[in-house]
Amino acid sequence: MYSLFNLAAGWCGFIAGAASGAALGLGFSRPDFLGGYDSWRRRLLRLGHIACFGMGMLNILYALSVRAWPIPPAHEAWASVAWLVALVTMPVCCALAAWRQLLRHLFPVPVIATFAGIAAVLAGWWDNLVASL
Repeated sequence: MYSLFNLAAGWCGFIAGAASGAALGLGFSRPDFLGGYDSWRRRLLRLGHIACFGMGMLNILYALSVRAWPIPPAHEAWASVAWLVALVTMPVCCALAAWRQLLRHLFPVPVIATFAGIAAVLAGWWDNLVASL
């Protein structure tokens, strides 16, 4: 039942998204806030704020999906970890890249984790389908 962690983590992602949005909202009306609307820093922090909601939603969707259509435990373990890694690392990478542009090279970590989560779920469903034939 690894997916229960993802369900809770997804909701924590929503909380982080709301909190980071509130923090960013404190200065949004100032044209020069974080270097202006089109600045690298401001764009990346906005992306990180939205990533909290997006990756949170994907973790919740994963948790509900595997409860409706279970996958083998090994696949569930891999998928669960991959989705959690993606949830944590995407907003962190956005914040780090906003701080130092060179750190944008860390983005493959959450991207690979996302693809790994998708692949583990699909592979688990495929294994169940083949086993049922």
